[in-house]
Amino acid sequence: MAEALKSEDIGMKRGRGLAQLTPARQLDIIAEGLPILLKSADELMTAAEALDDHSRAAAILIGQATEELSKILILMDIVRCPPKVRGGLVGQMFKWFYDHLPRLLYAEAQGWKPMTVGQFQEYLDNSRRSHDIEGFAGEFIVPNSTLFARENRLYADIVTYEDGEPMWSEPSDWMPARFGGRRNSIWYVAKALSDMGAFSRAGLDIVSQVWSAVDFVGEIECYSLPRKLTQQMLERLDAAGLISQNAEQDQRRYLYNQWQVPMYRLDFKPIQVPLEDLRAAQEAALWSEIGDYGDY
Repeated sequence: MAEALKSEDIGMKRGRGLAQLTPARQLDIIAEGLPILLKSADELMTAAEALDDHSRAAAILIGQATEELSKILILMDIVRCPPKVRGGLVGQMFKWFYDHLPRLLYAEAQGWKPMTVGQFQEYLDNSRRSHDIEGFAGEFIVPNSTLFARENRLYADIVTYEDGEPMWSEPSDWMPARFGGRRNSIWYVAKALSDMGAFSRAGLDIVSQVWSAVDFVGEIECYSLPRKLTQQMLERLDAAGLISQNAEQDQRRYLYNQWQVPMYRLDFKPIQVPLEDLRAAQEAALWSEIGDYGDY
């Protein structure tokens, strides 16, 4: 293995290398990383809580913490993936791990309530479009709002709109409602998994054994089955003595109601929307509004 090593294999962003490891070794590495990611997110959240007079700086820290928490959930989905297909999916999932849009959509998707995995993909398709239309009659063409909000918090930049004229965009402290507040739902899910013992190496074995019995794809339903698997997981974590003394009963509620179904089979690749499609959507939206008024 050492002979095949290249200089570009040395450094950060090497997570995709887990695809070459045995399933057991993959869980070893993930168990080492989960507490590190949670600590990183906690430090960022704590810093944000101390910045009440600096709303933009606080929003940046919350956004960064949220992406760290999304990385936790991506890793947990690797654990929940059936080992027989995990090797073929790990590489793609680590692309999500390192890409801003999938990480942001992972956080956003935690609050969605799809009926099936197939419907989940439909929801996701609406959020991974490169551009969309907004306004009363779709008069504005806008970039992907999830990515734009992130970039707009971080940077002052030159932007263009439909007229093609460049103009300066001033940084904003705006945060999507799903990321509002300091300790958001994705934080409570990650903390609950940690306190319930799921981050330990023995805990990851239990998570994998319980959840990998189902391959979440197609028309697999997204409510009663995940709750059943969560219950089985918690019972086994408890029986193994892995649940922390600091764990609280309310944390179980977060895992039942806020921990989303595994997303390893979904497509997070951005959908590039051609300008002509956006123009057609604008025209359709305009005529829809005109038609409504024409009825009076």
